[in-house]
Amino acid sequence: MKRIVVVLLGVLFIFGCGAAARESGYYEHDTMYRNFSHLKFSIMGFKEEITPKVVERSKKQDWWGYTIEGSK
Repeated sequence: MKRIVVVLLGVLFIFGCGAAARESGYYEHDTMYRNFSHLKFSIMGFKEEITPKVVERSKKQDWWGYTIEGSK
């Protein structure tokens, strides 16, 4: 009986995680990171000086998603 309860709770947990991911829009993206440059930036931190050229490159590669009006 305990095994059934544990399995049922596990299944409910997995379904809850799936629902939360669906609501967050996670499944709408094809990848988590756009390319290896974005992955390196996110994991290792940004080591070079931020210049307009770097900002333009990140915009062209579409790293940052969509701008939400009114956000800071």
